[in-house]
Amino acid sequence: MALLRGVWGVLSALGKSGAALCADCGSRLRSPFSFVYVPRWFSSTLSSYPKKPMTSYVRFSKEQLPIFKAQNPDAKNSELIKKIAEIWRELPEAEKKIYEDAYKADWQAYKEEINRIQEQLTPSQLVSLEKEIMQKRLKKKAIIKKRELTMLGKPKRPRSAYNIYISERFQEAKDGSSQLKLKAVNESWKNLSSSQKQVYIQLAEDDKIRYYNEIKSWEEQMVEVGRNDLLRRKMLKPQAKSTEKS
Repeated sequence: MALLRGVWGVLSALGKSGAALCADCGSRLRSPFSFVYVPRWFSSTLSSYPKKPMTSYVRFSKEQLPIFKAQNPDAKNSELIKKIAEIWRELPEAEKKIYEDAYKADWQAYKEEINRIQEQLTPSQLVSLEKEIMQKRLKKKAIIKKRELTMLGKPKRPRSAYNIYISERFQEAKDGSSQLKLKAVNESWKNLSSSQKQVYIQLAEDDKIRYYNEIKSWEEQMVEVGRNDLLRRKMLKPQAKSTEKS
């Protein structure tokens, strides 16, 4: 029974969002099951598992986002999500209940399907399946996380002076492999004078200020829609000076 409860916990986490996906599975699963052989047929079994149902708000947002996007093609996703959150908060309880009832029905169907699949597996198959689940989730964790944050309009992190220079000069480099181009641009960066590098250092400082303002606004919007799990632990203000690669 302990094994079944452990596997159930893993299976229940399959449909979590990018932020919650595999949040604490590393230390719990990596070592004990590192020796388990995973049969190929488990891939098809794993792919048949149902996805965790969307919450009432996520369902509402997914319906509304394409509509708002079509009406405001130039608006950022973060701005649209803020508008959708405002509409959701003001939505009459009777209309919210439609989405909440849909979530409850989907959740019940989800649990029943998980139980049905579990009952068809032997204990040894459950162990191997758990290993398969762990491997697939670790592999896809970064991709899922990135897609979710992109959809939510999270601002891009600030670039360093060196990275700004690289992106600007890379396309101008002579024909050759990407590795040779990067090497040539890197050498040209090293040969820049301090005054020439200062131009890119200032651009990097401006980008830090841009990021600070955008991420602050974005995190406020995430709080409004109940996504505190996406907030950073500490807000770092842009520094007056920064050290760059030389």
